[in-house]
Amino acid sequence: MRAVLAFTLLIGLIVGTVEQEPAQVQAKQTSDDATVVTEQPLELTVHLKRVYLDGEESEEVVKELIFALEDFWAKYETWQLVDMDEDRLIFEKKIDDISPLLKMNGYFGITDDGTLSLFNGKPEESDVIQSFFQIDVKKLESSQHMKLMQGIPVKSKEKYTEVVESMKKYSIEKAQ
Repeated sequence: MRAVLAFTLLIGLIVGTVEQEPAQVQAKQTSDDATVVTEQPLELTVHLKRVYLDGEESEEVVKELIFALEDFWAKYETWQLVDMDEDRLIFEKKIDDISPLLKMNGYFGITDDGTLSLFNGKPEESDVIQSFFQIDVKKLESSQHMKLMQGIPVKSKEKYTEVVESMKKYSIEKAQ
């Protein structure tokens, strides 16, 4: 019953058909002498999915006790609702930055076939996180080629963008 009411209230708010009143459910408790009505908040599981520029995703799961739907929606106004069911909501946010993983341990490098890639750690000892495009290594200066072989650390969005943009001029055009 509570889950159906929560779902109805949430759908109503999304389409604007329900007034924004406190989201409370009346629970009846019967004793020998009388029926006592208490008000309880709605409890929902909220999944917060963050999608970073480098393609990494993170998800945080929180339990929310909702006393007023207006306050709940205000709390998540910068998030996009992507899915929901009776007791679970999934919000998503595109983050205009690189992921914390990349900031800590990300390196640009090239794979054996010359593809510019992001690695979790130094290129010679780590796995590829993301691949971009194939580079014509013959056009690279030897110092640039050496840097890519050793790995170029990625500590910021600016460095990420700088490396991708500077390597585009060396990309191999695919035949159409």
